Amino acid sequence: MTNVTVEDMPAQPSMLKEHWGGLVFLVFVILAILWSLLRVITWMGDEEQLPLSQIIVQGELEHLTPLEVRNAVLQLGGLNSFMIQDVDDIHSAISALPWVANVAVRKQWPDTIKVNVTEYQPQAVWNGSFLLDVGGDVFGADPAEVKNLGLVSLHGPDGSEKEVLEAWREMRGILAPTKLEIAALALNERRSWRIVTRDGVRIELGRESRNERLKRFVALLDDFKSTDRAIQYVDLRYDTGAAVGWKAPEVEASDENT
Repeated sequence: MTNVTVEDMPAQPSMLKEHWGGLVFLVFVILAILWSLLRVITWMGDEEQLPLSQIIVQGELEHLTPLEVRNAVLQLGGLNSFMIQDVDDIHSAISALPWVANVAVRKQWPDTIKVNVTEYQPQAVWNGSFLLDVGGDVFGADPAEVKNLGLVSLHGPDGSEKEVLEAWREMRGILAPTKLEIAALALNERRSWRIVTRDGVRIELGRESRNERLKRFVALLDDFKSTDRAIQYVDLRYDTGAAVGWKAPEVEASDENT
């Protein structure tokens, strides 16, 4: 029997050419894609391409104007292009305005920044220089801007804002039947409470049982009114009863010539 040996045939030159040709083509395609992506990124990052040109301000604004909001954004040095503008920078600039409680910023294709602003709702003046919102948070708007609202004036140590605001709400409810309104409520460093009403009556409540003492004042008020004298202060820092100070009688001006 004759053994036949089959030897490997050498690769044909045409097959090698096809292999290298395909590889070169693949590399060319990849480079073309990368080059195109680079051009697109460069184009989108160019401030002259897709420039932001509009700022739309939304929200119920009573104390701010849309112009003030826009100016806060423009003070950043102007707007960039749509793709590279950082909305966090805009958010920070608007949030720094004293009346801004919350702000949402988004970009709208192709050239617009939309800003939605929520203002603080002032509830009281705090320590003469600041304002409190309905949640008891301090914000730095000027109390003179809302002088016409007749807000109550609250005073207290730092950190007591929410406590004093809640106490005012409770005391206002207790005094409601008397028609007396609180002009000022103060909590001092010794934790003692004082009320001043809008007609100038000072009510000393002390440190303990403030609401119960105020209810005692309401119960005694008819007795106070039975006199013809005007109340200057009522001191309720006793277990029972109260000490009352009366205003001095007004001296009538004389019409006689001197």
